Amino acid sequence: MAIANEKAMLTITTDAWSLFEIGKLNVTLITKKAGNDALLPPKEVLIVSPTDAGIYPVLLFIHGFFLQNHYYTQLIRHISSHGFIVVAPQLFCLLPQSSTEDVTSAAAVSNWLPIGLQSLLPPDVKPDFEKLTLAGHSRGGHTAFSLALGHAKINLKFTALIGIDPVAGMSKSSQVEPKILTCKPESFNLDIPALVIGSGFGDEKNCLAPACAPEGVNHTEFYFECPQPCYHFVVTKYGHLDMLDDHALNLVTKCLCKKGNCRDIMRRCTAGITVAFLKAYLEKEAGYLKDILAKPELAPGKLDPVEFRQE
Repeated sequence: MAIANEKAMLTITTDAWSLFEIGKLNVTLITKKAGNDALLPPKEVLIVSPTDAGIYPVLLFIHGFFLQNHYYTQLIRHISSHGFIVVAPQLFCLLPQSSTEDVTSAAAVSNWLPIGLQSLLPPDVKPDFEKLTLAGHSRGGHTAFSLALGHAKINLKFTALIGIDPVAGMSKSSQVEPKILTCKPESFNLDIPALVIGSGFGDEKNCLAPACAPEGVNHTEFYFECPQPCYHFVVTKYGHLDMLDDHALNLVTKCLCKKGNCRDIMRRCTAGITVAFLKAYLEKEAGYLKDILAKPELAPGKLDPVEFRQE
């Protein structure tokens, strides 16, 4: 069901625009190296947590191909400031590993969370593993969906799933392993709600470089294959890497992907939509998400399309 059919029937009931700004909670950044002790993570992690006492949902965030977890600091700080503990592992050190190893590594971090996360958090801050979300960007989005689809053994149950401009390969015929896309509608065997955020420039070439999020294996196909309930937002005039930090500049981020004018807008759109989705499905506060669906112009950047399917 597309929002165009419902928009006239909906009215704004929340301050949903505020989700696109930094939240009221103070947050802290925590880094921890990997180690063999059970309390230490199997991969280096960046954790962003509120410092105010409370029990908070947890978001496991998987970085993209050839990228570093700290490239997403501004994005995940924004999300955390609205009341979430974000754990972003670094899946490889220098050279990227295979996509199947990414899934195995992400599963290992997931299984470590109930053992070691609490010991790294600020005093009186507790994780709520009954409200656990799995998210990923680019090939990390493919990793997140692969993990949710059961391609590695996990001990916790995820409550929600998010793909931020997810990519499953260079084309339908050259998908990375595990090959999860079937080109069939609602074919993913998922029993949790899913959010897919796409970039308008992701499937466009940048000079001589191929598209970073090619048609057929990008956000459109991921949404097409998600069962209900699922949501799809595309930030039209921004690129595949525009949700990264302003300082995140390497060969990939400089040259390969077509860019928009201001990363801050893409980050705010991504963070705000993510928080609205999480509030709807983890906190039972659906008004924020409904209001953004009804009024996409609340976002700092243009959203088109805005789609959803509900049970």
